[in-house]
Amino acid sequence: MFRTNSTDDCNNSSVVGDYGDPATEHCSANSIAVNNANDDVNESGARFPSTSTASSSKSKKKTSSASSRSARRIQRELTEMANDRSSIYSAGLKENDLYKWDCVILGPVDTVYEGGTFFLDLRLSHDYPFAPPKVTFRTRIYHCNVNSHGAICVDILRHNWSPALTIAKVLLSICSLLADCNPMDPLDYRIGKQYLKDRENHDKTARLWTKIFASCSNVTE
Repeated sequence: MFRTNSTDDCNNSSVVGDYGDPATEHCSANSIAVNNANDDVNESGARFPSTSTASSSKSKKKTSSASSRSARRIQRELTEMANDRSSIYSAGLKENDLYKWDCVILGPVDTVYEGGTFFLDLRLSHDYPFAPPKVTFRTRIYHCNVNSHGAICVDILRHNWSPALTIAKVLLSICSLLADCNPMDPLDYRIGKQYLKDRENHDKTARLWTKIFASCSNVTE
């Protein structure tokens, strides 16, 4: 089983949210500057690419090659997931974009999230699988390791990421997080404290949120 939380990464890099009243609270592009240099001219008038132009060309080829490897890996994972369907999660491309996925996780049985259908966004960079996916909840959830922005504290998405891991394993890890939270290292300190000090009311609120925001009759993508 995966460890679900990392004290250093989660507490220092995430925004701690305050859900407040569930009935009232509402749920960059990188700009790359390319410097174009003039070609060098030799004595005979022949033009050659300048050093910066040649370097830029090599960089583009390297980036293109990495993107191609990334796309092949993602396509393979997509095929494997289609052939080996899970009963607790599903995932597919958004707008036919290999780097944007829509995911769904079903609340684990015998937990306060049972009966809930939770939608998540999963985004991949062109460095995948050498960089982890970015995963956020779209469906609101009362959980001490998920903040009000949908950010998730799970260590395999941070310092414990490995290229050997897959999107399927990430989703399984998040399913495990719903079944076994870590209140000692919360993203939402108030919920974590309530879990430890007042478990009855914590569970009551979590079930209510699941019914309001994640039940089949109320859920929206």
